[in-house]
Amino acid sequence: MFLCNCKTNYPRTFTKDHGALVRGDSTRQQLTLVFTGHEFADGSETIRDILKKYKIKAAFFFTGTFYRNPNFKRVIENLIEDGHYLGAHSYDHLLYCDWNNRDSLLVTYQEFLGDLKSNYKEMKRFGITKKQAPYFLPPYEWYNNHIADWTSDYGLKLINMTHGTLSHADYTTPAYSNYRSSEAIYNSILDFEGKNTSGLNGFLLLMHVGTDPNREDKFYNRLEELILELKSRKYAFVGLEDILAKE
Repeated sequence: MFLCNCKTNYPRTFTKDHGALVRGDSTRQQLTLVFTGHEFADGSETIRDILKKYKIKAAFFFTGTFYRNPNFKRVIENLIEDGHYLGAHSYDHLLYCDWNNRDSLLVTYQEFLGDLKSNYKEMKRFGITKKQAPYFLPPYEWYNNHIADWTSDYGLKLINMTHGTLSHADYTTPAYSNYRSSEAIYNSILDFEGKNTSGLNGFLLLMHVGTDPNREDKFYNRLEELILELKSRKYAFVGLEDILAKE
């Protein structure tokens, strides 16, 4: 993994990649559940109920499109009521840089900033301000150092999921060549935890709050099983602000 120096300094036990903070303290046996949303929210009630049952605070990053969708209004209000972190994921889920040439930007600074401002404008309708939501998770979880610098210049901190598992593949459908079943995703998380000396310590474990109807094998239906298994392995589930807090 490429480590870089960026404008916010964290201890060496934290991990950065291309200017974004991607993992909290790798010496502490704790992790944060992160959910993103753009078009779908079918898992929201299931996820909310499970988090409430186990008194877990998670982080939800939604696009402006999600925030302005009237069908998702109650979903957002419920998550705010439960005390979860709600943040920005861009307004229109833009692809910032080329998949094959990461240094090649596909957006200008003006396009990036305008889209991000629109995201926060929609969030403000729910009473969420930049001060309350200083962390920004890029769309597609794909970005480069330019995006990290632009995010910082706007007064936000760029973060991303921790790589190593297939948790983020819960959006794939059988029609995709990269389709992964919930069983494969679940096993990948536990396999990584068991094979690495620091396990899932400091992980930002990313999933989706909803997926395409063509995916019938919904991973959020295994969320409770995953939580119980990781708890049995002595992991603590903490909020985003806690896992990214510096000593």
